Amino acid sequence: MDKVKAMHTFVRIVEANSFSKAAEILQLPRASLTATIQNLEAYLGTQLLQRTTRRLSVTPDGAQYYQQCLEILGAIEASEMAFRSADAARPRGKLRVELPGALGRHLVIPRLAEFHRRCPDVELAVSTSDRLVDLTQEGIDCALRVGQLADSSLVARRMGTMRFVACAAPAYLAAHGAPQSPDTLDGHVGVVHFSGRTGRPFEWEWQAGTRSGKFSLPGPVAVSDADANLSCAVQGLGLAQLATYQARPHLADGSLLPVLTAVQLTEMPVSLLYPKGRMATPKLGAFATWLAGLFENDPDLRLVTG
Repeated sequence: MDKVKAMHTFVRIVEANSFSKAAEILQLPRASLTATIQNLEAYLGTQLLQRTTRRLSVTPDGAQYYQQCLEILGAIEASEMAFRSADAARPRGKLRVELPGALGRHLVIPRLAEFHRRCPDVELAVSTSDRLVDLTQEGIDCALRVGQLADSSLVARRMGTMRFVACAAPAYLAAHGAPQSPDTLDGHVGVVHFSGRTGRPFEWEWQAGTRSGKFSLPGPVAVSDADANLSCAVQGLGLAQLATYQARPHLADGSLLPVLTAVQLTEMPVSLLYPKGRMATPKLGAFATWLAGLFENDPDLRLVTG
């Protein structure tokens, strides 16, 4: 039995949570994966996976072995990279990437030709969504996430920071006035931007010196998409909390004006998530480096340190 191949197969099955999905990713017959796991379990003398017609789950021994496999496979990949030829170490192969909708459409997708010129042998499979994708189960190599991250087995690399600005259309401000602080919001409405994952509206969090707080505004329209939030604001449907990179061209041409200028809206981190051990692969390392460069060159998303 090829132990390294068996480890790799086991890791892919656990991450896909399915023999069929893992077989598709590895481009192997499902029966081959079944035989590999049976032989591996017999060799180790323990059950790694519990399999029924409806469900696949990892046993406690399987969970421990999975973590050890990640460390071993990552160490093998790292050690080989030091000796492989420059051609062998070139980024190549399919890379599955998940991007948040608006940020992906505005920042990343318009620049993909740059990445392709830099890494022509990498085949990108890019999907955009604001749902919480399970990277391991769906075979995603990496995902860009906005906001505070929940504890998980995934590795997170900070890319930058999303900054926000409160805006409104001139027509709205002419009718309702321009609030300068949260204390002057009586009578105002907002474009309600809610999470497509939870259905709950995003709160407006602010800071002003030692003071801080949060609030939400009622409004005539509720949307789950950041670009729709921007469009509604431009149409004068209420105050809106917008990413600075979205609002900047509209602030420049006067179709939006800043409000709540006495406070600063709380920033949110933007991180690249990937399963443990994957960054050792040249294709993911190259993509992460290129993506970090996009953020570094964007004043509205650049990671500010110190």
